[in-house]
This record gives sequence, structure tokens and C-alpha cells, in this order.
Amino acid sequence: MAKDRQEDRNLPAKDPLAWEEVYMEHIVQDKWIDFRRSRYRFPDGTEFEPYYSYSRRDYVVIVPSDEEGNYLCVRQYRQGIEQVTTEFPAGGIERNDGKEYGGNKDLSAEDALETAKRELREETGYESCEWKHLLTIPSNATIADNYAHLFMAKNCRKVSGQDLDDTEYLNVVKHSAQEIEKLIADGGFQQAMHVAAWLLALRG
Repeated sequence: MAKDRQEDRNLPAKDPLAWEEVYMEHIVQDKWIDFRRSRYRFPDGTEFEPYYSYSRRDYVVIVPSDEEGNYLCVRQYRQGIEQVTTEFPAGGIERNDGKEYGGNKDLSAEDALETAKRELREETGYESCEWKHLLTIPSNATIADNYAHLFMAKNCRKVSGQDLDDTEYLNVVKHSAQEIEKLIADGGFQQAMHVAAWLLALRG
């Protein structure tokens, strides 16, 4: 349902470059996503539409290595590019309000870590006692409001089989650091946030 949001945003912008959202319409708003169309007022007073944005839940990405120094990756189909990709284990952070969307920039690294541990175990069957939070960063600041929480896990040990969701079909593969570098260079490692996590992990 469309509504005029000008009255909600009467406070002056703290940054002179900030835009003011004066109108917003929910195009799709269900359990999984909130996809919106907005009109904005620019700093010079002119207005423009449409700007599209969406809300999805925050997620974690884990760069895990085993006791031999191999990196645990997963291969799965990604419908956006219609290809099977090689990437790191990852997954959405569950919410307590029944929705599957809504970024939370104030979520602590400790809370996100619990999701990272669960996703690593479910997707690969591995666990680790050596975790490091690498970065929390907007997933796609231009169009989305959710955050990616990036972690590194060392000396991972196999403790169980996979425990996948009904919609997950993925295989675990191990790669050396050199193999991952080649995959990235050759366009075979196609998740941007996963590449960012990898580069941060290399810095230790």
C-alpha cells in the first residue's frame, strides 16, 4: 500500500548530501522480501522517481580452513546468474519476528557468530573453535538494506554429515589457497561478498 512519507521525514538531514524519501510504495511485501518503489527529494529540492530498493535479512559468510590448511567451499546453483557456483558456506540470520527481511546494522558480531557456526556445521559437517570476525558491511548499499557479517574459521574438524534445508542442494569441495586464487581470477568464484571475505582472511 502506498503512502506519503514526507511527514515522517521532516527532520533536517545531518549530512547536506542526504536525500529525503518523500513517497514509498511496497510493490512486493511478503514473508521473504520487501521490494519498494520510492521518490526522493535531492539536496537542491528537485525530486525524482522511481528508485527501487529491497529488504532482505542479514547473512553470514564463513572462510573455513581445515586442519590441513585446505579451504572448505560449497558448490550450488544460483538462479540470479543461472549457474552452479563455487563459494564459501553462508546463510541468513534468523529473525524473531517471523519475517525473512530487514537489515540490522546494530546486530552484534557475537550474535552473528552463532549463525556462522550453525551454517558451517549444517552445510559442511565441520566445526571450529578458532573464529575471527572479519567485517560487517552493507551487502549492497545502492539498493538493499541488509548487512553481510564476514568470518574466518581455522582448524575446522569434521563432526557430522550435512544437515541441509529442503531447498539446499550443495556439495562440499576442498581447495588450496592457490586454487581459490585461480578460481577468482578465472571468474569461477562468483560471489562478491565471498571474494571480499577471502581477501580479508588473507590479511589474517
